[in-house]
Amino acid sequence: MGFLVCVLLYFLPSIIAHRKQAFLGVFLVNLLLGWTGIGWIAALIWACTAEECPRYYAVAGPAPGPPRFCSRCGASSVGLGAYCWNCGARV
Repeated sequence: MGFLVCVLLYFLPSIIAHRKQAFLGVFLVNLLLGWTGIGWIAALIWACTAEECPRYYAVAGPAPGPPRFCSRCGASSVGLGAYCWNCGARV
């Protein structure tokens, strides 16, 4: 149990930086130079000041307008399509 706590404390900068853009750099400094104490403090400061990775969200397209009806077959078309889904005529 004590060993696990020590490992978690040693890798605390990497844990803090796990969703940051500089994660790989912080992890390498923490892994290779963390044992010096100064490297651990540098990795901790870097982890706390690094910018987070941008989150990507799906962008919705334009909202569909009111339903349109085909002049040939009378089927309704809710989307933004220019052709009828039923008969293929231009809406």
